[in-house]
Amino acid sequence: MGIRPAAAAELPLLQDIERAAGEPFRSLGMAAIADDEPPALDLLEHCRREGRAWVAADDEGHPLAYLIHDEVDGTAHVEQVSVHPAAAHRRLGRGLIDHLGVRAAGSGLDALTLTTFTEVPWNAPYYARLGFRVLDEAELTEGLRRIRRAEKESGLDRWPRVCMRREL
Repeated sequence: MGIRPAAAAELPLLQDIERAAGEPFRSLGMAAIADDEPPALDLLEHCRREGRAWVAADDEGHPLAYLIHDEVDGTAHVEQVSVHPAAAHRRLGRGLIDHLGVRAAGSGLDALTLTTFTEVPWNAPYYARLGFRVLDEAELTEGLRRIRRAEKESGLDRWPRVCMRREL
């Protein structure tokens, strides 16, 4: 597996990965998440141009997983990390997150943050195994509060969600 910046021509493939990665949510009664549209091409292109879109690719260079991130209150905030189910259990998500951690630390950022579902096995429990911890309300920065408000407005709070942080 190789991790590299996403190429412009691959952005539709990242949307395909996202759609496929959403399907397992159906089995948890979360069809709305499975049916949610992936990030728009213009958003993916914006992330790509700014150096905030990464792919984990197979030996032929085809993307199997991707991660997009932003900077939020001095942290590298994982906006999305998705692995195609056909490539699951190969540590691709972990590899992308660790890659972001190395880059973020090299840029002087002190942590990785993300928001996620608490009761989805491949969400909060998975991130906890990667060294993330749940933040309590008093620890939330203004940027994380803004993200959580937007998530709530979009209906994601139908299922329990948390903010998590991993120190670098």
